[in-house]
Formats: sequence, structure tokens, C-alpha cells
Amino acid sequence: MITASDIVVQFGKRILFQDVNLKFTSGNCYGIIGANGAGKSTFLKVISGDLNPTKGAISIGSGERLSVLKQDHFEYDECTVIETVLRGHEPLWNVMQEKDAIYAKTDFSDADGLRASELEEKFAEMDGWNAESDAASLLSGLGIKENLHSKFMKELSGKEKVRVLLAQALFGKPDNLLLDEPTNDLDLDTVMWLENYLSNFENTVLVVSHDRHFLDSVCTHTVDIDYGKINMFAGNYSFWYESSQLALRQQQQQNKKAEEKKKELMEFISRFSANVAKSKQTTSRKKMLEKLNIEEIQPSTRKYPGIIFTPDRDPGNRILEVSGLKASIEGEVLFDNVNFNVEKNDKIIFISKDPRAMTAFFEIINENKKADQGKFEWGVTITSAYLPVDNTSFFNTDMNLVEWLAQFSPDTSEWFVRGYLGRMLFNGEEIYKKATVLSGGEKMRCMISRMMLKNANVLVLDSPTNHLDLESIQAFNNTLKVFKGNVLMSSHDHEFIETVCNRVIELTPKGIIDKRMDYDDYILDENIKEQREKMYN
Repeated sequence: MITASDIVVQFGKRILFQDVNLKFTSGNCYGIIGANGAGKSTFLKVISGDLNPTKGAISIGSGERLSVLKQDHFEYDECTVIETVLRGHEPLWNVMQEKDAIYAKTDFSDADGLRASELEEKFAEMDGWNAESDAASLLSGLGIKENLHSKFMKELSGKEKVRVLLAQALFGKPDNLLLDEPTNDLDLDTVMWLENYLSNFENTVLVVSHDRHFLDSVCTHTVDIDYGKINMFAGNYSFWYESSQLALRQQQQQNKKAEEKKKELMEFISRFSANVAKSKQTTSRKKMLEKLNIEEIQPSTRKYPGIIFTPDRDPGNRILEVSGLKASIEGEVLFDNVNFNVEKNDKIIFISKDPRAMTAFFEIINENKKADQGKFEWGVTITSAYLPVDNTSFFNTDMNLVEWLAQFSPDTSEWFVRGYLGRMLFNGEEIYKKATVLSGGEKMRCMISRMMLKNANVLVLDSPTNHLDLESIQAFNNTLKVFKGNVLMSSHDHEFIETVCNRVIELTPKGIIDKRMDYDDYILDENIKEQREKMYN
């Protein structure tokens, strides 16, 4: 259990949040949300003790252990992978080290024998005999193969280190677990493993994430940082989002009678409670929603960008034909024998166990890279807009945002370009910022503005939610659901995929798996699982 009492965090004259009085209890998972800069990561640092609050105190249950997902990817470079995970349970690790040091003595005394006996008892109480196998199991679940377990951390890639540090945080089932963006750099299969793990985790979890499906799958509560306050609500992210939107609509309808508003809110809570049957913590969530006070529901101050794609014309019957396409990197085959046609109304998610496969495919069909073999052909009615995963080359310029976007605009007048920047929440003097100083999220919003200017009827999106905040992701998702053209995309965002796409194409070194079905059905189909194994082995 974690208790926050009268917490205030202030930097200079800016108060990030104040009057925070919250209790986080065992058996619940709390999703922490807020606009960029609201203080989500700062709040976790205050709870972990890495940052002292300006005022107030954090207390943790007596004898309870707190575990945090580390952000320093170089801290354990001189440790082996398995040792790094074991170090996540510091009391157990200390017992192991002291015990080994005693047994290594050449002048082993009676006192040493007594101390060793005490340590052996503690070791057994902490389930120490199963520690290495439990650590190995976590690593395997997170996609770190057994041949890497004995390697030094410095020998691993950045993405592999992230997974090891996540295993470290989970190791030993801590009483309190703090996770800041745990799904970053995880593939969809590993995210599903983590969702399942946390859904069955019986202790206290606080998590910051931009992955809505992940938040919906694991969270029993939503902790919203807004108005300089931190408020807790029963229910997951989707419940918070829908309820805040309902409250905003009601606020805008000032003439609506109080009783009508109350009835609408009660009906909403009842409907959402019924939908909770699909979640993994059904009973507890349903009870919480039924007890929810309608006064707790309030509109958010969040601003959602205006992402709107308006094709100049509808796509014709011939959209994209792909025949015998193959690509490799340094002799390693990413995909081969890729044959398919894109049809009207197709919104396709491209997946692969190797994320480089999707990027290579998109670069080829956008004529930025040549295939090893094969061909593709776009229909004559097609105009496409491409959002690449790496946009660095677009921003190596001293242009300001108006000048930058004007490069891609049919109308270069400032008032016209400002309109598109304004939709993506660039206002006031922000539009004169230099392109070179933009954050990752700001660059993505600029790239989306560039796409909107093309009025394309086919959108090619490589990891479109990278660097975006929840508000931008939600707005992007909402517009793609109603987009009248075709979408070809890759993504790690489960909710994005499930709500937009109606066809799955998996790129493998032995050909493709092509199914016209929902993504959830695809990943759960036993026959497809068998087929996938054969295609990669």
C-alpha cells in the first residue's frame, strides 16, 4: 500500500500539482494519465523517493518492498543478464551475496556457521532456491532468449536491455510496482504477455503508459493529473475518456436541466458497468463503477488536435498490386514471396516478428528503397501520403514551422499554413519555432499536418503513434476509423489496430499470412498460430 499525504510539487513559481491525498491499495492497478508536461513521471519519482516533494510525504506499508522500472540502460552493463534481474529483489540479492561470501571463507568459524544458518533460513523464506528459474522465466516471457541470460548487459541491444530491466522490476513479486512506459520497445506479443502478467498480479501497481489497450486491460483505476490536481477515478482509460467527453458535452449544453444530465450520466455508468464483463478484473471493476458518484465525472482540460483527412477523390477499383516482393538487410531475409492486392475499403495492419520488415516494405512501395526482387504498381486514381517511422531528415533545417510546412502546401500563404498548424495545436509564437528544436511529439504533429495537406486517398503509416501523447493518439484513431480511403499501417498500439483495421498481413521470410479479419481474432486463432510457427522456423 502507498499513501500520498498533502503532496505538493513546485518548480520555481510553477506548481505542478498540489493537495494530493491518495491511497493506492493492494490488488489494484492505477493508470496515471495527463497531458505532456503534467507531471506523470515526476509523480512516480516522488513515490519512488528519487525526487523529494516540495511539501507532504509518501509512506509505504510496513515491511513492503517497492520496485521501479529503471530508466538508466547502462547502470548494469558490467552485470550478466540473469544477475541484473536478481538484483531487482535487493533483500534477496544481499542475502545471496553475504551467504556466498561466508561459504568462500578459508577460515570458516562457528560464528560464520550460525550466520550462514540464519541466512539459509531467510533465503528459503524468500523462495531463493527458485530465484534463478523464476528470473529466467520472466526473461523468456519478455522475449529474452536463454542464450542471452549469461551474457553481460553491455552486449545487449537497447531494446533487449529495456526488457531485462522490466524483468528486474517484476522479479520477486514486489508489494508495490512502479512502471513508467513499460510497453516502449516491446512487440505486440510481448505486450500481451505483460498484460496477462499484470492482470493476475495481486499487489499494488502504478503505471504510466500511452498504450490505451494496455491501460484498459490492466487498470482498475485511472489517476488523472489535470487542473494542477491529481484525482483518482474508478475504471480504466476508456471509461475515463468517454465519461469526460460526456461531461464536456453536458457542460456545453448549459440549458439542459440538472435531472436530465443526471439521468444521462447514470445511464452511461450503467452501460459501461455492463461492458466490464469483458475485462479480467470483472467483479471488482463492476462494483467500483456502480458505486461511482456522478459528481466525480467532470470535463477534462485536455486539448485534442484536429486531425482530418479529406481525399480529393475516392480510390478506384485498382489500388495496389504487389507481386513477388523480397527484401533483406545484410543477407538476412526480412520477407519474401509477397503477393497481394489491396481492395476497396481495405484497412490493413502489417505485422512481423522483425519490425524492420514493415519499414522496408513501406519504404519500397513509397519508392525510397529498391526491393531485392519483385514489383508493385499503384492504381491510376491513387494518391498516397506516407508517415515514415524515422522523420529525422525532414527536420535538418533552420526553417520555422510556417516555412517548413509551406514546402508541402499548394497554398504557401501564412494564414493558410497557420490553419493546419493550429489544428495540430501549434498556436501563437509556437509557429515560429525552428524545426531543429522540436520534440519527438511535435515533429510527429508536423508530419501529420504535412499528410493532411496531400488530400490523399491512401494513407501509409509506419508506427503512427510513436512519440504522440494520448490526446493525439485518440484523435488520430478517431479519424482513421471514419476515413473513406485505404490505410496501410504498422503499429504497436493494440487499440489503434483493433478499431481501425479489417485485414491482417504478416510478412515473414517464407511468404505472407493474409487474413481478412479483426486483429484480436487473428492473434487468438489456433490454426494461425501453427501457421506462424512454420513461417518463421
